[in-house]
Amino acid sequence: MDARSIQGLYGIADAGFCPELALDAKVRAFLDGGACAVQLRLKDRPASELFQATRRAMELARGRALVIVNDRPDVALAAGADGVHLGAEDLPVEEVRRLAGDRLIIGATARTLEDARAAIAAGADYVGFGPVFETRTKRIEARARGLEELARVCRELGAPVVAIGGIALERACDVARAGASAAAVVSDVLGAPDPAGRAGAFVRAFREGKGARP
Repeated sequence: MDARSIQGLYGIADAGFCPELALDAKVRAFLDGGACAVQLRLKDRPASELFQATRRAMELARGRALVIVNDRPDVALAAGADGVHLGAEDLPVEEVRRLAGDRLIIGATARTLEDARAAIAAGADYVGFGPVFETRTKRIEARARGLEELARVCRELGAPVVAIGGIALERACDVARAGASAAAVVSDVLGAPDPAGRAGAFVRAFREGKGARP
């Protein structure tokens, strides 16, 4: 397990978005499109349900992508996930690192360069920086940071940066050119008529953006 393998599309299988689509189908769509990682986001669901969903995702993703659990390091460890992603209201990064040792890749949400530096210093392997653009998928009490601020964080942090917030296919190249290791996507893929096809198009666009970097 290595956060440096987080390159390209970081899919978020959010149980609350398009609830008519089964969670396993969301995971498969990201995997079939070539995502490097899939994060399971099951807000307000029982730990037992998240545990079972993580076990299924691990089977689906074996040898193909990382499986990251949102918020719950205990469930990530119990289910054998590759990592956990922590928000501002979750356990502190340093405590999760102490608990997990090197058994989990740890990601942390950051709104500023200072936040990002603090997260890496505390033991995070990567940061999710944003929102880069306005997003309606998740209520975020923070302004859109924009590509210039994203580029600064990517340039100065010295650790993988996953861009988050409002990232659509049309913006994938720009996000890659700004230096992001990957882009976290929910609605642009899961809300498409052909989610797997959309995920594949996103992966190709991101690679094109990386190739276009000076």
